[in-house]
Amino acid sequence: MLISQIKGSNGEIVVAVRNGPRDVAKAVLNGGSVYQLAMEAADSGKSLVSVIEAHGLGEAIDLEKAYAEGRFLSPITHPDAAHLHLTGTGLTHLGSAATRDSMHKKTTEAAEETLTDSMKMFKMGIEGGKPKAGEKGVQPEWFYKGNGYGAAAPGAALVSPSFALDGGEEPEMAGIYVIAKDGTPFRIGFALSNEFSDHVTERINYLYLAHSKLRPASFGPEIRIGAAPEDIRGTSRIKRGDKVIFEKPFLSGEANMSHTFANLEYHHFKYGLFRVPGDVHVHMFGTATLSFADGIKPEAGDVFEIEVADFGLPLCNPLAVAAEENVAVRQL
Repeated sequence: MLISQIKGSNGEIVVAVRNGPRDVAKAVLNGGSVYQLAMEAADSGKSLVSVIEAHGLGEAIDLEKAYAEGRFLSPITHPDAAHLHLTGTGLTHLGSAATRDSMHKKTTEAAEETLTDSMKMFKMGIEGGKPKAGEKGVQPEWFYKGNGYGAAAPGAALVSPSFALDGGEEPEMAGIYVIAKDGTPFRIGFALSNEFSDHVTERINYLYLAHSKLRPASFGPEIRIGAAPEDIRGTSRIKRGDKVIFEKPFLSGEANMSHTFANLEYHHFKYGLFRVPGDVHVHMFGTATLSFADGIKPEAGDVFEIEVADFGLPLCNPLAVAAEENVAVRQL
């Protein structure tokens, strides 16, 4: 089942569901929001699908028309945006280390036997990212992107700050979670995501990774409820006007990863900070495909498109650049 949120004619949230990408979407009766439905399921011990079925379905919704009209919302929102957390992890996909490593090469080549930190982290994942049942695997790289104020809706612009040196896409899968009233994390499902980052800043020094990730992100338009497929195959492209300036396949799913989703989830939710009742988490799981690695420099107005057939509509976002701000701290 695919679930999404669009803006109704009176500005209200309309929850839409469909059983697969080719199915007709219908509004959930008295759904309120995906957040409300998910919390109802988490706090009652019921599955989200059964909660939706109990509410019932109403009128058909033309999702493509809603997308064209700019009425899509992020597929989950929180009433208080500060309680939606955008986080992620990298170097989790087979092949991703080569991309990251090439970004961090020094002008003077190190000895072949000397591994960079990226390669060391990748090697750790290969050796311990898929633990046996009952065992704890190696922890991955982890980063913070922001909260719900940094979530760009599908179709909305990803706004690069004026001080950024780059604004580039990262096509990824994201796990979508709510925390029940007893502190238990529950996964709703998975969605396409664009873990938008500043790769030029990251390349200057690996310790700038944290700065490079403090950028908006987009996810959706739809959440695929349930477990992710083992082998996920999609396409990442960038359009400049009517021309496609970049297009490349990307792979995800555990068949193409050095970590299991369960291991990555454990190392995020092991922190009590991330098990606060009522919170929402959007956790991005990494990629091995970047236009930056192919020398592409996106420009304002370019449109990022990330598409996987099993996950519904493609995730599309234009790039915009914010005006310069004069930020100064004042003494009280």
